Amino acid sequence: MMVPAEDLIGAVAFSTMIVRPGDTAVAIGVGDLPVLANSLIINAMQSAAIASIAEHLDNGETTVETSIALEFHGGIAIGGELRTSASCTEVNGRELTFICESYEGERLVASAVIKRTAVERVSFLARTAAQSIQSSITS
Repeated sequence: MMVPAEDLIGAVAFSTMIVRPGDTAVAIGVGDLPVLANSLIINAMQSAAIASIAEHLDNGETTVETSIALEFHGGIAIGGELRTSASCTEVNGRELTFICESYEGERLVASAVIKRTAVERVSFLARTAAQSIQSSITS
């Protein structure tokens, strides 16, 4: 089991990326503007959230996303630098809540509240495989 909640609350991590042509909404096929695809902003937030608590998880334990409440405030052009932070703000049993913010310079580009649940890797993968087999049988 994870460390006590008080050791997780306040854990912070960061991720950064420079926007390349292949990172744009038009390149990925999710829009027609040459700005950073919103899905990659979400990826940066998830990466920071995972990194913030990674050292606090037991061996064989990880977290999976369970929900995200997200607001986009603007785009980032090719060559821009996305800087993202995530801070663990709440622990409720195995569920962790993170406040995430993404900036280009001083400009807030996106903000989110992400919830992730701590799981044991092998059990989670076994359960997922069993569910996939069951889905293919009933399809």
